[in-house]
Amino acid sequence: MTTSELVDKFSELESHIAEEKGPFVLFALFMREDAPGRWDLMVAAPWAGDDRRSVVDYFVSKIKSRLGAESLISLSRIIVIDPQNAAVQALSRAIQVEHGRVEVRDSDFFGQSVKHAYFITSQGPQAPAAATP
Repeated sequence: MTTSELVDKFSELESHIAEEKGPFVLFALFMREDAPGRWDLMVAAPWAGDDRRSVVDYFVSKIKSRLGAESLISLSRIIVIDPQNAAVQALSRAIQVEHGRVEVRDSDFFGQSVKHAYFITSQGPQAPAAATP
């Protein structure tokens, strides 16, 4: 499977899960310098809650059922991060995309050297709704 095909599959998965569970603040694939050929799936969503293990299990199940085992094998890990994390917030202000694809190469994210990254959704903080008198 090509990288483009893999990213397309994860884009479809992101849209499906966003419809089912709610929007993501961050949904991205990172290929770390120290893990060539394998991707980290990084997700942050308000609906994820504190039980990270069950969220990872949910993603594993969805990847297996919707994308197949080959897509799961392409991942080195699935990381669930708090959407209020300062690094997530800064990243979502710098890169803004929803259900799309922004490609970044040779950068540093979350203290990791990243060779290649695809941001499928990265949404800046939502402005509070204006109060009506």
